[in-house]
Amino acid sequence: MDRFKPSIIIQNRHIQTVGAMIFTKPADIKIEIEQFELDDGDFLECFWYRYSNDPTTPIVILFHGLAGSFKSHYIQQIMPKLATNNFNAVIMHFRSCSGKMNRLLRSYHSGETGDAKAFIKHIQHLYPKAKLFAVGYSLGANMLLKMLGEYKDIAPITAAVSVSAPMQLDICATQLNTGTSKIYQAYLMKDLRKFLYTKVKMHDTKKMIGLDIKDIKNIKTFWDFDEAYTAPAHGFASAQDYYNKSSSKQYLRFIQTKTCIIQALDDPFMTPKILPHQHQYTKDTQLLICKHGGHVGFIQNLFPKPRFYLNDTIIKYFNNFI
Repeated sequence: MDRFKPSIIIQNRHIQTVGAMIFTKPADIKIEIEQFELDDGDFLECFWYRYSNDPTTPIVILFHGLAGSFKSHYIQQIMPKLATNNFNAVIMHFRSCSGKMNRLLRSYHSGETGDAKAFIKHIQHLYPKAKLFAVGYSLGANMLLKMLGEYKDIAPITAAVSVSAPMQLDICATQLNTGTSKIYQAYLMKDLRKFLYTKVKMHDTKKMIGLDIKDIKNIKTFWDFDEAYTAPAHGFASAQDYYNKSSSKQYLRFIQTKTCIIQALDDPFMTPKILPHQHQYTKDTQLLICKHGGHVGFIQNLFPKPRFYLNDTIIKYFNNFI
């Protein structure tokens, strides 16, 4: 795999992280929306962008990050690129992330693999002759790696790419409450508090998980949010219990799917401590560590037009398995 070498003027971690959002032009693509019903009475919205209606066309399933969606810069970048390289693409929105709030009190989290497995099984049923690939970004990358580890040798995925995965969630939650990383935490917590206000209006959260509307304003960190909502709403004893059980690093040694893990050493959402040692992942896994890149940034250059390293790298990797 080609190493990521950005031009010197854009090597800063924050330029990489924020610049990727600023310099991504929204894609003009025709989306087909599928509402996928789950067994527990909830639903997912999945957005398809098709290169072809041929049932043998390979399909790339995309998993977005925290509070992400079809509108996220990395999805807007990769979907058209996949189509021009003969792949069909679908983004599986996690519960409540498509713009429609999900029905239940619970929603999604970094270790929730059940919804993705159900949707993959659905795709297998619809397109039994199509090879399936997967890309996960940030939270979606942690989920993807955990899921591949759970599948072990029976994964229906031909190959996968993980980008900027928070492989040890407690370390990442702590890092985001440190120094300039607090800016990203504050940005994301604004959306998460808004999400909680909606949940309080829809459900008796005080009775169900002990969350009162007046408590929401005091939720300032990921530790706060996961202690108050994620853990109790999804069956964990505490935020630490959630982090311990949902972190993907411990699952890497079980992965038997061809997988490329792309991480940046300067990612402001985490520290190098989350990276696995060679004995912690299998021969089927390629760990691509970049000096620069920020969090889901990886801007190669800006002139004459923005070029993003991830898109070509993902497609080149998948082409090895067509």
